[in-house]
Formats: sequence, C-alpha cells, structure tokens
Amino acid sequence: MMYEFLQPYYVAGLTVLLFALLALTRLRPSWIFSGGVLLLYLPGFISPERLLEHSVNMALISLLLLMIASVALERTRILNWVSRQIFRTGYRVTLLRMGALVSISSAFLNNSAVVASLIGVVRRSPDFPAQRLLIPLSYFAIFGGTLTLIGTSTNLVVNSFLLERGLPGFDFFAFLPVGLAVVFICGGLVVLLSFLLPTARVTEGKSAEYFLDAKVAANSPLIGKSVMENGLRSLEGLFLVEIVRKKQLISPVAPQMKIEAGDRMIFSGDVAHASEILSLPGVEMFAHSNGLLSSNLNEVLLSPSSSIVGRTLKSVDFRSRFDAAVVAIGRGGENLSGKLGDIKLLAGDRLVLAVGPDFEKRRNLSRNFFFLSDTEVQQKLKPVQEWSAIVGFGLLVSLAAAKVMSLFTGLLLYLAVMVILKVLRPAEIRRRIPFDIWIVIIGALCLADSFQSSGLAQMISSQIFASLGTGNHIAALAVIFLLTLAMTEVVTNNAAAALSFPLALAVAESFGVNYMPFVMAVAFGASASFLSPIGYQTNLMVMNAGNYHLSHFFKIGLPVSVVYSSVVLFLIPQFFYF
Repeated sequence: MMYEFLQPYYVAGLTVLLFALLALTRLRPSWIFSGGVLLLYLPGFISPERLLEHSVNMALISLLLLMIASVALERTRILNWVSRQIFRTGYRVTLLRMGALVSISSAFLNNSAVVASLIGVVRRSPDFPAQRLLIPLSYFAIFGGTLTLIGTSTNLVVNSFLLERGLPGFDFFAFLPVGLAVVFICGGLVVLLSFLLPTARVTEGKSAEYFLDAKVAANSPLIGKSVMENGLRSLEGLFLVEIVRKKQLISPVAPQMKIEAGDRMIFSGDVAHASEILSLPGVEMFAHSNGLLSSNLNEVLLSPSSSIVGRTLKSVDFRSRFDAAVVAIGRGGENLSGKLGDIKLLAGDRLVLAVGPDFEKRRNLSRNFFFLSDTEVQQKLKPVQEWSAIVGFGLLVSLAAAKVMSLFTGLLLYLAVMVILKVLRPAEIRRRIPFDIWIVIIGALCLADSFQSSGLAQMISSQIFASLGTGNHIAALAVIFLLTLAMTEVVTNNAAAALSFPLALAVAESFGVNYMPFVMAVAFGASASFLSPIGYQTNLMVMNAGNYHLSHFFKIGLPVSVVYSSVVLFLIPQFFYF
C-alpha cells in the first residue's frame, strides 16, 4: 500500500492518463479501463473483495441483461413499423413524425438499434436527401433516451453508481419531467434549424466515399507502363489515390509513375464502378480472387460492440469468419491510407461486402454489423414469438415502473421466456453479452471508488466550494453539468459519467445539500453529445452513413447544446430540490 498522503495524487494522475488515452487515442475504452483497474489494484487502492462487488453490481448486471433483451425486440416488426410511419409528403412533417416516433422508441429500446434500423430507410428515401435527416435521427434518439431509466445506458450506469454507494436508485420515470421538456424544446429547435443541414444525397449502398484495393499480378501487361499510359487516370467514378509498393507508400501518384509487379493500387470512388478495375488486365481485387465479387453487394455499418473493432481485416481472418470479403471501406469522408487488409477497423465504418453462400447462416452477424441493405440475416419470428416478445417487454416495463417487480427480476424472467420460445438461443445470448461495456463500467466503478476513498473528490469539491462561496450551489450544479458535458464530447458518455459522479457527490456534501440534483446533472450531461460524433454511438453511426464532416455536427449541434444545457439546468432544481 502506498503512503496515504500520495493516494489522491496517484488517483489524479491516473485519471488524467485515462482521460488522455480516451480522448487522444483510438484504443478501445475497455482496454483503457482494464489497465486503469490494474493500476488501482496493484498499489492496493482496490481490494479483491471490492473488485468482485463492482463486477456483480445489481444495476450493472441489469444493464447487461437489458441489452441482451433488446435483441429480442430488434427481431420483431416494431422498428419496421416505425420506419413505415415516418415519411410523408412534406419535409418538416416527415421530420416531426421522425422526431416523435424515434424519441418514443428510444425511451424503451436500445438507441443504437433504433438508429441502425432507420439509417437504411432514410438513405433510400427518394423524396428527401439523407443528409437532411440523419443528424436529426441521432439527436432525436438522444433526446428520447433521457425520458426513462432504461432509455440510455448512461442512466443505468449512474444508477449503478448510486446503488454501489448504498443510496436509493432512480425511479423508472424519474427522468421524465426534464426529459419531456428536452424532447419538445430541443426537438423543436432541430426542426427549426434543419435548413442548416447539407442537402447532398447519399447513394444507397454505393457511396462515392469508399476506398478500394487492387493488386497488380506478376504477368500483368500494365507492368512497365506509366499510370497515364495504362489509363488509370480516366477510370469512370474512380481515382487512384496511392500505390503501396512493398513497404513503401506512394502518394500522390504522379501520371508518369511506372507500374510494377505486386503493386497494390488504392482507389477512391463509387463501388458501382468496381468492374472498371476488374477490366484492367492482370489486376485483381481480393473479393474477385476469392470468387465472391458480383453485383450482389451488401453494405453494413460496423457495430460498436463488434469483436473486430480496433483490428485489421487480415488479423481477424475476415473471409473465413463471415464467409464474406470486404470490397471497400468508407469512413465518413476520411482519407484512408494503405492496403485495406492493414487498415484498423473502427466502430461506425461502412463496409461493402461480397458475400458467400453461407454468409446469412453465420450466427455472429447481428453482433458485428448493422445492415444498410435489405439483406435478411435473421429468421423471421412466428406470430406467437413476436407478440410474446413485444407484450412481455411491455409487461416487464410496467411492473418495473410500478415497483411491483425489480428490473433485474423482470429481465431474468423475460429472457427465460424468450429462450423457452426460441426467440433467443443460449449460445446467442453468450455471444451478445456486451463484455466491453461490462469492463468499462467495472473500471468506472473502481475509479469512482478510488476518487472517494483517496480523498481526491473531497479535495476538488473543497476548491469548488471555496471558489463559489457558501450557498452558491446553483453555480456548483452548473459546473458539474458543464464539466460532464465537455467530457462527453471528448470521451464516451459512460466514461464521462464515471469521472463526474464521485465529484458530484462530494460537491453536494461540501455544500450540505441534497445529492440528487447533482447526480441528475451528471446523467443529463453525459447524454448531451451534439458537437461531435465521438461521445455517442448514434452520432458516429450517422456520420459515416451520411458522409458528414465535423463541421456539420458543430453547425447544428452548438445551438442545440446551448438550449439543451439551459433547459436542463433550469428544470433540474424545479423537480429535484436541494
């Protein structure tokens, strides 16, 4: 055990390190928090008993069960019905209907699943440009998530922190009064500001923002001739971005550059024109060499829960794992570099897949991909299965809201029924357990525990108290909220909640007031990601699906963030007294 007086400084240094890694690197949060737990455990800041207690926190396990239960609902036709109700003749009417339906759905269903189910529908709309709808789609899902305890994982994470401290948790509809104001006021603002959104159309399944990889065979007649002589500058819909020659990356590619055997040519452009590359003599694309490339291409988004995030196509043996080959990768207009097989995949990446005959039979598809095409990858449910999944979940929510049954018990019973009715299978449940989220929250609980036990939270709260003065708890509430909001824009929402929660409790204690307004400020602040795609999964998904840039989020997100903050900071003290 380290000397006691060094503990708060050690925890502070570790917190800064974790924050920097989350903000400045693309390491998976689960890896970062795993390292944080180890660095807390080795000096003795977290005992084995406390670590195990954090690992089986009741609210945490309820969150994991809820995410698995949502898989059953995703298989019903609820979200398909929602998608059919959105589009009407007028753009503003369509936007309002989408806002209402998405907000209500997101209050009870997984936000990512709601957005993923509607992205493809929005992109295929012949009446409205997708870029006019996709950012609002994500924002409405965020607004709706603030309505209930299960609307977003952040609410359940903060609830788990409360229960861990032996404090009463949230009621099911504790968030509803403030959340309704957010939905109506901020949702209305999104509709008013919709003229700021770009008007470009995103071609379904064949975006012009993809990168394709082709190899020059040893016997190709292109060898020895220049780029210009081989006609590589005049391919329809495609542009030669760079050449990978052995371990050398050549970019930009000069027209007079000679082609050599084994060159990997990296093109950007429209996947629909992949045949232009195949028409070049002695040039092969990976999918074609494996006999998969055809007109039947499938476009998918890489799920944040995918086990291949942060890894390369080559290292995960993508072809054998999914019986599919990646023809092209798109990343929201970002310039990718190098061979496709060596590019590290990120959550939200768009992949164009050429699939084999066993692709739809693979059981790991729904965990790894959100489908933007119409490809069916799941067996349709029978009527009794579908109605059991829908009615059973409604009953579960009703009993939990009425406090007749705990959310944990209700979820256990619901999943048992889903297994008995074969809506979900035990093997699939094992595959869908969100281990990454589990590890992140365990790490967050350990960090919050160390914040408190080391005295660091008290030190910081004392400084805030000294700066603001006695009785200025409204300003302190604003400080906690804005601090959480700022962190959410840079790191993940759950990580922001974890870093802010112990400070919120300590500040409430310093001012001698009720902790609940401060805890609510953390919950709402951690859901306020509007300026960038980093802090919230749905923003990342629509960014890549809509070919947005950061400026698009900032342009509409800044006024939304200001109004959201004003509404929340005004209403929290009205419903949660100091």
